[in-house]
Order: sequence, then C-alpha cells, then structure tokens
Amino acid sequence: MKLGRVEFCHFLQIIALFLCLSGMNQAELSRSRSKPYFQSGRPRTKRSWVWNQFFVLEEYMGTDPLYVGKLHSDVDKGDGSIKYILSGEGASSIFIIDENTGDIHATKRLDREEQAYYTLRAQALDRLTNKPVEPESEFVIKIQDINDNEPKFLDGPYTAGVPEMSPVGTSVVQVTATDADDPTYGNSARVVYSILQGQPYFSVEPKTGVIKTALPNMDREAKDQYLLVIQAKDMVGQNGGLSGTTSVTVTLTDVNDNPPRFPRRSYQYNVPESLPVASVVARIKAADADVGSNAEMEYKIVDGDGLGVFKITVDKDTQEGIIAIQKELDFEAKTSYTLRIEAANMHIDTRFLSLGPFSDMTTVKIIVEDVDEPPVFTSRLYSMVVSEAAKVGTIIGTVAAHDPDASNSPVRYSIDRNTDLERYFNIDANSGVITTAKSLDRESNAVHNITVLAMESQNPAQIGRGYVAITILDINDNAPEFAMEYETTVCENAQPGQVIQKISAIDKDDPPNGHQFYFSLTAEAANNHNFTLQDNKDNTATVLTRRNGFRRQEQSVFYLPIFIVDSGSPSLSSTNTLTIRVCDCDADGIAQTCNAEAYILPAGLSTGALIAILACVLTLLVLVLLIVTMRRRKKEPLIFDEERDIRENIVRYDDEGGGEEDTEAFDMAALRNLNIIRDTKTRRDVTPEIQFLSRPTFKSIPDNVIFREFIWERLKEADVDPCAPPYDSLQTYAFEGNGSVAESLSSLDSISSNSDQNYDYLSDWGPRFKRLADMYGTGPESLYS
Repeated sequence: MKLGRVEFCHFLQIIALFLCLSGMNQAELSRSRSKPYFQSGRPRTKRSWVWNQFFVLEEYMGTDPLYVGKLHSDVDKGDGSIKYILSGEGASSIFIIDENTGDIHATKRLDREEQAYYTLRAQALDRLTNKPVEPESEFVIKIQDINDNEPKFLDGPYTAGVPEMSPVGTSVVQVTATDADDPTYGNSARVVYSILQGQPYFSVEPKTGVIKTALPNMDREAKDQYLLVIQAKDMVGQNGGLSGTTSVTVTLTDVNDNPPRFPRRSYQYNVPESLPVASVVARIKAADADVGSNAEMEYKIVDGDGLGVFKITVDKDTQEGIIAIQKELDFEAKTSYTLRIEAANMHIDTRFLSLGPFSDMTTVKIIVEDVDEPPVFTSRLYSMVVSEAAKVGTIIGTVAAHDPDASNSPVRYSIDRNTDLERYFNIDANSGVITTAKSLDRESNAVHNITVLAMESQNPAQIGRGYVAITILDINDNAPEFAMEYETTVCENAQPGQVIQKISAIDKDDPPNGHQFYFSLTAEAANNHNFTLQDNKDNTATVLTRRNGFRRQEQSVFYLPIFIVDSGSPSLSSTNTLTIRVCDCDADGIAQTCNAEAYILPAGLSTGALIAILACVLTLLVLVLLIVTMRRRKKEPLIFDEERDIRENIVRYDDEGGGEEDTEAFDMAALRNLNIIRDTKTRRDVTPEIQFLSRPTFKSIPDNVIFREFIWERLKEADVDPCAPPYDSLQTYAFEGNGSVAESLSSLDSISSNSDQNYDYLSDWGPRFKRLADMYGTGPESLYS
C-alpha cells in the first residue's frame, strides 16, 4: 500500500515511540553507579540513582501527555513514603512528574529544531520528613528527530557567470541547501541535488551541488543568459523525502572571439580650411560584436599623404576613431588628403586566432574647402615700451597683418576701444603705426594691453585680432612722502636725546635700483630747541627730543616740518609735517592723556561727567520747547470756506474805501445776492476728493419755501459728501431771505435816466472806460451796445 507523505511521517513517529518505550521498560531507565549516600541512624549502603538521559519523539500529535520515562529509587518500597520532585529546564511547564510513581510525561508538543535537549534534576524525598533519601541527580531528556524540515537554499537565488565558448564540464557555481533536521540520525538531513530547468546546457552534481556546463561552444553573441532551477531533496532523494528549489541565473561572459570590421571600405569628408588645430574632422568606427575590454580597439594611420597633418585617437567610451587636425589647413597649399587607417583589438585571445586577423583597414579621403579667412598678424603678441614722459604723438611701434587668401586684399587697422577706454593710443589705419594720444602715467597704469583689429578692405566682416602689450617706463615724477599718518607723542617728563618716533617714506615711482631717501629738518626748524632729526641712512629717520621736559599748559602740540629727498634723476623732494602731542605719561612712559583742557576742568569732575550733564540740560530744553509749542497750537474749525459768508465776516473800517475796484478792505461776497449760485462748502476735517457741482439758481418764491429749500440744500450737501467721516454736530443757519421792501440800495442797479448823477462823460475817456460808460450811460446806444 502506497503511503502519502503525512501518513508516512506518522508511521515513523509511532515506530520510534514504540522503540523508546520498549527500551525504557526493559532497562527501567539507564543507571550507573553513584557515590554512597549516608543518612543518620542507618548503615552505609550502595545506591543506584544517577540518571543518564531519556528520549522523546518530537512533533507528538496525540491528545494525552507523552510518556517520557520513570524515576525510581531503591529506597522506594512502593508504600507511598517516597516523593519524587523534578526541577530544571521545562520542569512543570513542559515536563511533569508523578510524585508517587516517578513517571515523567511531556505536556506540550516539542520541536527538536527549537531545542534539542533539556537538562533537569531529580530528587527523592521522604514524604513525612521531607528530607532527601537520595542525592539530587541531573539527567537529560533528548528530543528525537523526525523528517519535518525540507532543505532550504539560504543563499539563493544565485547569480553566476561563465566565459562563453567554455569546454564541457567547466564549473559555474556551487549551490548549497541546508536541512534543519538532525544530520546524525537517519537520512532526514542527507540532501541530493538535481536540475529541473537548464538542460541540456548545464548539469549539477547530485552530492556537491556544483553546476557545470554541459554543451560546448556556447556563444554569448547568440544567447548571453540562462535561467536554471535546482532542486535539493532529503532522505537521499528517496520517495517521501522533502525538497526545496532555487534559481540560478547564469550569464555568459564575453571573450574576444570576434575581430573588428569596418562597415565601409572608404570614407570621404569635406573640411573648411578655417578649422583651428585640434578640431575634429571625422569619427569612424569598426564594428566588434564583443563587449568590454574585448571590444577595445586602437586606431592608427598607417599610410597616406596626411600623416603629419592629421592624427587619430580612440574614444574610450564609444571605441570610435577620432580624426583631428594636427596642423593648420591651407586650401591654397593643398586641397585634399588621403589616409589609410587600421583598427585592431588591443586584447587578443590566442585561442581564436584561427578565426582570422583581429584587425581591419579602411581609406579616408579629406577634401579641404576654401573659405574667406580674416587677416593674420605676423605675431600673436607684440611687446612695446614707451616712457611716461613721451609727448602726444610719439611713435611706439608698428603691427602688421596680411590677407592669407589668394586675393590678398588690403588691410586696414583700428584699435578695439573696449581695450583702450581712455583712448591713450592711436593707430594709423594703413601702416599700423601705434602712437600716443594722451599723456601717460606709469603710476596709474604700468602696462596697457590693447587689441588691434585688422579688417579686409574688400570684406570688412573679415576681422583679424592682434594683441599688443605696451609697457610704460618710469620717470621720477613723484616726490616722496610719509609712509603713513604718524601719531607721535612726547611725555612731559621726556629727557634730552629720547627717541619719540621712527619715520619712513614711500615714493610712487619705481627706480631700477630701488629708492634711497634722505631726511632732514627744514631750514626754519633746523635750529628749534625742542626736537632734532637723525637720518638712519636706511630710508628711515629718527625724531629725538632736544630739551628736558615739556608742559602741556604752555604748548600741547608741536608741528615739526621734515624735508625728504629721493635719489631720482632729477631728484624730487617734499616737506611733510609731523604732529607731536605732549602727553602725561606713567612711569613706563605710556601716554595717559594728551588733552590740555584737562588742567582747567574742575577738580573731581571728569570729562564724561560734564558730557552727561550737558546731555541732560539739552534734553530738558527740548522738552520745554515741545510743551510751549503744543500750548500755542490753535484749534482750527472743522469747516472752512474760501469765500466766507457775510455773517462770518465782520469788517470794520472808517475810511471811505477805494471804490468798487478795492477788494482788499472787505469781502466782496457780502454783495452777492442769494439767487447767485453758491459754491459747495468743504469740511476741514478731511480733504475732499470730489468737487460738487454748484447748485442751480434760486427762483423768486415765498420766503418760507426759500427757508426750507435753504436748509434742505445744506443737509443734502452734508449727507452726500463721501469724503467726510460722519460726526455729530449742531449747525445753525442765519438766513435773511430773498428780496426787500426797500429794494437794492446799491448804485450798481441805478441804470435809469432818473439818477441823480450823469455818467455820460465816461464815453469820452477812451476804450478803457467803455464798459463803465455802457453800464452808467443814459444814451440808448449805451444800453443796448
């Protein structure tokens, strides 16, 4: 009867359990001789109590506790006076013991792969006295293995490589499967290997797992990768064994078995003669089916008339042959070149030399095209010198350029003003002679680098560039001066001959042999009684005191004029003044204070304190001024009117006035009739942005209607003003009304002939008085003119 995998495992478990139980029942547990154990009041006897090990089958699937073994002492007579105790690994939790009989059972399912054995201790006690009747004995419970783990490839999946064209049997890679079962017990962990996928190209050794090639001449260019499936099966591959699989990706690595070949036998390229040296002319490539170092090639020109004009190199990334110009091309000299180029592998495998030579040849023809070239200068850089004392128009040097084309067009010269912004130089357009255009100063710019442009007369677009470096030669045109701004002090207690300052000088000029300065006091200061000067002959001088002691009260500052002469030809000189302050010094000669005012300050009051007092006084004055200014501010009314109403304009005067043309004495608005259009009033608390249109003229209507209309217009004017914020206000209006019983008292309305005065004479005063004559004249022509 053919058993399945699960049934076979259960069958093996039952057989192993039966063998363990039968073996332990026959021997009543394995024993060995132990040391004698003494107990008070009893004669010395020999006991058998030391236990070696028990066996229990793993993965027990039963419902009842699994019997492991039995503990027994010779002292135990079976009357229940002896009690057995178990301790150690798994005691009480995994393993339990019947304290009366000593039977040990396993209460849980055990897995040998988790723990292969347990170490426990057994003890026999007198039940009444609870004293040991046997010494504590240690024993081991070993878990017996069953085949419950399949082989596993812990390092899979695998990748490997093998050179193409390898012979049969070439080792590729070794795979290893591990089985967690016990290798010392049965065949549970004995693994054999087989190949499930990958034939007929590869094979695997059953015992070692080494994968080898099975076919010769496998070509990478045909197929470069294979996927293998390897199986590992325990139980030595027998039926019922467990198995595991892994994949192996095998890549065929390249060997140099393919020679390079040019796709074409000849190539042709057109090249303009204006290309600069090192320019790439062409790229050619020989095809090679190999990859990596096996496809690396070297190119060389083996023949042709362009050996010295062109060179070929290899592009390491693309393995192309790069043809570049090695010398300048000239259409007028030669119009074409022929090159014979060879491509060869750098790394040749001697095993494949029988396939043919690993090199190839091709022909490259290069046609030179004529172009209109710009003028060429006879030198790339011209070096010229000129003295900074040179006058305007002095000739510095000459540049020359020519047209390299066959036409040999005339050339005109100019200076690129971007390189000569100050226009120090000029150049003759025809001859190329460079002259000075301004006075030069070496101290401002010692070298001028200018660019000269040369253009063809027939084609001004063709421009050549030449570079000129003009060095300015120095002359002695700068007088020496102090090297720095000296701060010199002298102590009040200075002694005669004491050094107070060491000075040096600088000169903007740059003589060939270096500077040499000479120091002395001016004639006016040579006989002073305070200080003297000593020239150190090394471009420095020392200032020394001449008298004993100085007093700040008498003089706090001394000015010492020093005369400095350089060694130029002709020599230049200058007078520099050294300021010397008299200071109060400590015992070490270090200046403490140099202010003469310190003597007149009140005793006990420092300069800092005086400054603080002055600051406080100024702050108080500013506060007082601010308070006074705030109190004098007037509160302006909220509403203003450029032409104030008559009720708001009270004019007092006791003179007769200057007539109707005199508008300075009073407001003419007082004479305005209410029927005349009134301007819109604006609020003073905001600046209006919209000018309202004037209201229409009032008509002669009853007084009460006029009053209502007047107040309504004022309210409407305030309500619709968008520029003024709303505020509560009480506005009062005084309105006289329209019309009067007495009519108008003004003479302006007296236009009848009944007037007491006659103004007809105004028409005789000329055109300037014509308007008055029309208004006051009595003639009919004046009324309607």
